[in-house]
Amino acid sequence: MNDTTLLLGLDGVVVDRVEVDPDGTRVVHVSTIDVPRACPSCGVASVSVKGWVTTEPRDVSFPVAARLVWRKRRWRCRESGCARSSFTESVPEIPSRQRVTGRLRAAAGRAVADGARTVAQAARDFGLSWPVVHAAFVGHAAVVLGEEPESVAALGIDEVRRGKPRFRVHPETGGLEQVTDRWHTGFVDLTGNQGLLGQVEGRSAGDAGSWLAARTPAWRDGVKAVAIDMCSAFRAAVRQHLPHATLVVDHFHVVQLANQVVSEVRRKATTKLRGRRVRKDDPEYGLRRRLLRNREDLTPEKFTDMWNRLTDLGAAGTEILTAWIAKEELRTLLALARKCADRHRISHQLWVFYRWCADTDITELHRLAKTIQDWWPHIEAFILTGITNAASEGINRLIKLEARNAFGFRNPTNQRLRSRCATTRSARRQAKPG
Repeated sequence: MNDTTLLLGLDGVVVDRVEVDPDGTRVVHVSTIDVPRACPSCGVASVSVKGWVTTEPRDVSFPVAARLVWRKRRWRCRESGCARSSFTESVPEIPSRQRVTGRLRAAAGRAVADGARTVAQAARDFGLSWPVVHAAFVGHAAVVLGEEPESVAALGIDEVRRGKPRFRVHPETGGLEQVTDRWHTGFVDLTGNQGLLGQVEGRSAGDAGSWLAARTPAWRDGVKAVAIDMCSAFRAAVRQHLPHATLVVDHFHVVQLANQVVSEVRRKATTKLRGRRVRKDDPEYGLRRRLLRNREDLTPEKFTDMWNRLTDLGAAGTEILTAWIAKEELRTLLALARKCADRHRISHQLWVFYRWCADTDITELHRLAKTIQDWWPHIEAFILTGITNAASEGINRLIKLEARNAFGFRNPTNQRLRSRCATTRSARRQAKPG
C-alpha cells in the first residue's frame, strides 16, 4: 500500500495514479484490491474475470478539487443455479449500484442533523441532489436518535403551530372560513439532557395520548411529574396514561393569562370612557406595555407616572389599576415557588388574591379567579415542586427557527424528524467524549 492510498483513506481500494485535468481538478485513479469476489446472489466466490468497468463515484472533497475514477473488474458467476451471470466489484465504502461513497453520504447526513444546515444547502455544498442528501440525513438520524427515548423523571408537554392557518372564501356566505390549522404536540425531557423526545401531529387528548400509550409501562411508571399549560386536552391525556404523575401547570402561562385579562379590562375601559376603540393618542394606550411589566421592573418614576395618569382617568383608570393589582397579587403567589413556603403562607396569599378579585365588579377578574380555582391543585404543584415547562418553550423556539430556515415543510414526518434533530443537537454534542 503506497502513501497516496493512505492519504485517500478509502478502504478496499488502492490509488494507481493521480492526474491533473486542464481545469485544475485532481483525478485520482483507483482500483480494487486483487482478491476473489463473491457473487451477491449465491455467495460463491468467482475467479473468472469477464471484463472491466470504470465508474466515478462521488467522494468527500480534498483540500483541492478532486475526482475519483474507479476501474474495477466484472466477474463471471459460474454457479449453474444462480440467476446472476456476472457482477462488478464493490467495497463497503462504495456498495454495488451506489454512486456516492459512504463517507460522503455520512458527511452530508451529519451536516443536516448536526451542522444546522438545510437539505438544500447541504446538497449545494456537497454537490449532491436533494433526495440523496435527505436519504443520508434520515439514515444518520435513525442512528443518533434511537428508536425509544430513555426514561425521564419530569415530562413537558406543549403544542407548537406546524404552519400558518389557511382560509378560504365561503361560496355561499362570502366570508372567510378556516380550512387548516395544523399543530404538533411535543414531549420534552425537563430534568435530563434528551431534549425533544418526540412529536405527534395534532393537539387533542387523543393525539397526546397516542404518544404516551406507545411508550412501555416501565417508561410511563418512571414519569413522576408532567408540566403543561392550562390545556384540558393535555390534562385528560395525562390523567388517562400517567395517573400516578404529579400534574404541574407552568407559571408562565398563568401570568400570561393574567396579562391578557389586564389588556381586556384596559380595552373595555376605553370603550366605556370614550365610546370607541382605543387609539394611539389615548393615555391608557401609551401605558399598555408598562401595565404588562412586573412591578419590580418599573422604576419609581415610571410607576408613579403610570399610577397618576390612570388615576386621572377616573373610574375607567381605577378599573385598569384594579386589574393590574390583581395580576401582581397572582405573581406574588407564584413567587413563593422554590422558597420552601409552608401551606399556611401559600393559602394566605391565595386568599388575598381571591379577596381582591371578589371585592370588584369586574367580570374579567371574576373569570380569572374562577380559572385559577379550577386549576389550583396543579398551580399549587408548581409552587411546591418548582417544575416549569420552560424547556418546552425554548424547544418550540428552535422548532420555529428550523421551519423558517427550511422555508416551511410540506411533509409533517420530515418536519418532525428535522425538528427533533435540531432540538437534540446540543445534547448530543455534550454526550460526545472529550
